[in-house]
Amino acid sequence: MTQELFSVEQVAARLGLHVRTVRNYVRDGRLKAVRIGKQYRVAAADLAAFTGLPEEAGKREEPARRHVEVSSIVQIEGLGEDEASRVATHVVGSAQGHRGGDRSLRVETSYDKERARMKIIVLGDPATTADVLSVIAMLAEGTP
Repeated sequence: MTQELFSVEQVAARLGLHVRTVRNYVRDGRLKAVRIGKQYRVAAADLAAFTGLPEEAGKREEPARRHVEVSSIVQIEGLGEDEASRVATHVVGSAQGHRGGDRSLRVETSYDKERARMKIIVLGDPATTADVLSVIAMLAEGTP
């Protein structure tokens, strides 16, 4: 069974402390360490006990997967109420068809009757958002 050992420098870097402070903790007996030659080594379990964190916290973690989200606002001028309703139905239906897995997609529509203006807000990952935007473009170009 191998046990992960950290140098005083590694412990200081992990804890955000100065190397001398960590050496003083070891010399005072507050941080358990073994001396190998002229250097101290701290076991992962002893570091976990010292910090009060689980032993896994001392190990290097896998880098977190990045989350990328696109926010788009599309404004279409000169739409009648019926046309806006048709566009909204198609866009929301298209968005619902893309939902699934770990992808999240949100679509909101708003129509201003006085200005004959429709706004569509699309929030989601880049690929899915691009698909929905292409549907919006197709619908907008098809409206007189």
